[in-house]
Amino acid sequence: MAGPFSPAALARAGRSLCLLLERARNGSVDAQLCLEGPSGRGRGPRLFFARVSPAGPGRARTVPATVTRASRSQLTATFTLSSFGFPYSGLGWQVVSTLGPPACVSPARNRAGCFTLYPARPALARLHVPQLVGCVPSGPSLVYGGPSNVREVALAFDDGPSGQPPTIDFLRLLEREHAVATFFEIGDQISTYDRSGAIERRMLADGDMIGDHTWTHPDITGLSAAEQRSELELAADAIRRATGFTTCFWRPPYGDQDASVDAVARSLGMLTIVWNDDPRDWALPGSAAIDSVAVSEAHDGSILEEHFGGGPRYETLEALPEEIDWFRAHGYRLVTVAQMLGLRLLYK
Repeated sequence: MAGPFSPAALARAGRSLCLLLERARNGSVDAQLCLEGPSGRGRGPRLFFARVSPAGPGRARTVPATVTRASRSQLTATFTLSSFGFPYSGLGWQVVSTLGPPACVSPARNRAGCFTLYPARPALARLHVPQLVGCVPSGPSLVYGGPSNVREVALAFDDGPSGQPPTIDFLRLLEREHAVATFFEIGDQISTYDRSGAIERRMLADGDMIGDHTWTHPDITGLSAAEQRSELELAADAIRRATGFTTCFWRPPYGDQDASVDAVARSLGMLTIVWNDDPRDWALPGSAAIDSVAVSEAHDGSILEEHFGGGPRYETLEALPEEIDWFRAHGYRLVTVAQMLGLRLLYK
């Protein structure tokens, strides 16, 4: 900015500083990212994302971002567009600000008010397309759920990739819903159902996460330490070959785990992720029953256990839109396991 500004003082002064994200082909505003001051105990500024319609901005939500300041007049925010469903091409931008005495300019049709727009016309964003290459385990080695005071839910699916229905059907549904999930994959099945790795790479490009679900889906507590290590390493290697991504968490088949296998996993750089919301879709009770149990067991920090393989999972797929609608209607933010646990992601 041309002059100094304080994120903490924006709301008190009735000012705003936002980045408009626009369709490059016609300049229409699709969303905005707005700066706010620190939360109660937080120290750094925050970013909030909201879709924009002709009626104005919709409901805002916090954006996972790293925000730094090199000077009182500068701010840098780093975030992934995939976390809220934007592509890395064909995207325009403008800064809209009320920090200084502006001329009256409407940044979008049917929006009134006095703003400063920079640049005057949308500029094409020059974006680096990040490649997710890993994540960093932190916190307890054994995890059943996320923070109990944050209204978040993590959709998590086991036993794929698969062909009943094809895994791509789950991805397309999540893309339509602008939702993310975590997929725990059986390593031996990747070469059968996704020989090229295209589906796995699409998961990561969408903002989803991939976890290790062992190589062959055994009751891992009945194996020797060497066999446990092999099951985890072989699956992790299969995921890495398909995607270039090294995962930092796994989920035990059948939920069977103990301190010994948790220690083996942690030595390999992986947290053990179980669950605290089980819709029991494995029993094929029907999509309505799956949805009913999923939402009735939901609470802050829920990690679900559903399936996208290991049998015909058409009921799970059919139940998913209703689940997503209910979670959102009741104020839950849908996140990946990595987001819920605050794990650091590694990009190149």
